[in-house]
Amino acid sequence: MQTPRTTPSRTAKRAHYDTESIYAILDEALFCTISYAIDGQPWSLPTAFARDGDRLLIHGSVGSHFIREVEKGIPVCISVTLLDGLVLAKSGFSHSVNYRSVIVFAQAEKVEDYDQKVRALALITDQLIPNRWADLRPETVSEIRKTTVLSFSLDEASAKIRTGGPNDEPEDQELPIWSGVIPLETVRRAAIPDASSQSLPLPAYLR
Repeated sequence: MQTPRTTPSRTAKRAHYDTESIYAILDEALFCTISYAIDGQPWSLPTAFARDGDRLLIHGSVGSHFIREVEKGIPVCISVTLLDGLVLAKSGFSHSVNYRSVIVFAQAEKVEDYDQKVRALALITDQLIPNRWADLRPETVSEIRKTTVLSFSLDEASAKIRTGGPNDEPEDQELPIWSGVIPLETVRRAAIPDASSQSLPLPAYLR
């Protein structure tokens, strides 16, 4: 949704407010950063998350200072960025990056239902490692009770995307200086077993 807070002050043409763009970025990302302020002191915390429809889910220990503050419903800003490339121009002032990002303004809602908490934890786990949750030992009641799950609405969210090459000034374009794009990507390497798993076959979802 476009609001004054989700409208960029610069390069507004890169903003996207459709759910398709926003959801695609969130579904690819592994971490988000949640920022908030208490008595004028800013705080910022990177954390794993998952999208569940039009909600964003995070979890943490019931004793976490961050969780205890955010669950009160204070305003937060959630950000996610995927870096796709380094954009090299002929001038240092024209260098840039290709990226896909999402900003969300919301307030936390605590998930109280036991089954919904378990479902949220499964979604967060599978966001990091698809199909992992079903392969794990069952959670205990104690583990769930010691964990807080928070849900955030995605109603006030926007994406910002940059693609393409450098935007050199016209007078710079003929300079004999290399310019272009260096693509970047996050790659999962081969899994490395710990000592207790040396003799176990690698699960198909990790290959």
